Amino acid sequence: MRFVLKTNYTQDINLFLHNGQRFWYGLLIAALIVAPFFLENFYVGELTYLFIWVIAGAGLMLLIGYTGLVSMGHAAFMAIGAYAHAVLFKLGVPFLPSLLMAALISGLLGAIIGVAALRMTGIYLAVATISFAFIIEKVISAWRPVTGGHRGFIVPEPVMFGLDFGSDLAFYFLCLVVVIAVMLVVMNLLRSPTGRAMVAVRDSEISAQAMGVNLVQTKTLAFTLSAAFTGLAGALYSHKIGMLFPENFTIILSIKLLMLVVVGGLGSVHGIVFGAVFISILPQLIAILRDFLPTWLAQRRGLEPLVFGAILMFFLMFEPLGLYGRWVKIRSYFTQFPLYRKSTFKRQKSYLRTERVH
Repeated sequence: MRFVLKTNYTQDINLFLHNGQRFWYGLLIAALIVAPFFLENFYVGELTYLFIWVIAGAGLMLLIGYTGLVSMGHAAFMAIGAYAHAVLFKLGVPFLPSLLMAALISGLLGAIIGVAALRMTGIYLAVATISFAFIIEKVISAWRPVTGGHRGFIVPEPVMFGLDFGSDLAFYFLCLVVVIAVMLVVMNLLRSPTGRAMVAVRDSEISAQAMGVNLVQTKTLAFTLSAAFTGLAGALYSHKIGMLFPENFTIILSIKLLMLVVVGGLGSVHGIVFGAVFISILPQLIAILRDFLPTWLAQRRGLEPLVFGAILMFFLMFEPLGLYGRWVKIRSYFTQFPLYRKSTFKRQKSYLRTERVH
């Protein structure tokens, strides 16, 4: 286990804790840069999907993992970002401005939902966001002159600064640049006073308010940023799939995004990547699993949601810290062996005094 000797207060908010992290993150970025030149197009496309899931997961992690606000309707913000970008781009707005405007539109709608949901928490907030997702899905289906409805909306090829990003390789690097930028923004946000206020609201609203945190402003900002990042992911997703249908943004997509943050590890930036990798691999694993199941079960359309729900329940009950939490436990076991104790990560049943106030 690495121990960092801190000699000044600025080390508490450094982007990287030590040079080892700088080396490994740099090596990861270098590997992602050279990877598409050695991989087949299928795997390049899968990595592109992974980048899009990371962007969407970063948005939802800010809301659930760091602010403690549950959302079951983030597929709606992906849909808003996808359709807004596709329509604006088709009307002649340049690629980059239309991408940013799609994120802005999603963020503004997220702010409206955030203000409306300020008095709701827990299951009530989850139901409200699900209702919003159903409303958006119906609006997209019915607004045929703009969205095309169930006939679909063809997304133009991405062109920026006169360069065509329609090929798998070019679009891969575009998504890679965007995902690095988004992760840097999220990491800097979390070490700022705003990010610390979000964490305080998550841990105890009463304590946060007593310390001077503006609950309305913090929750609204969390919803806004979360929706903006998810809308940005939806805009990139529209180019990846090439044609938009309302069926692309159903409640199943919201469950996948929720599973991303829960399985990856709530309240962890690393958990975003772990969860994105998991939901990228899971459909392929389900497809392989169908070959070993009885025919009557393998051909059922509800098998994928069933597996999603089962995995989500398993992690909520047995591994609430997610895949990244499990990795931390494994790493700690080997670094502390033979002094490791099971109670190291045992959740303590203690609460703040303010949390007992009803």
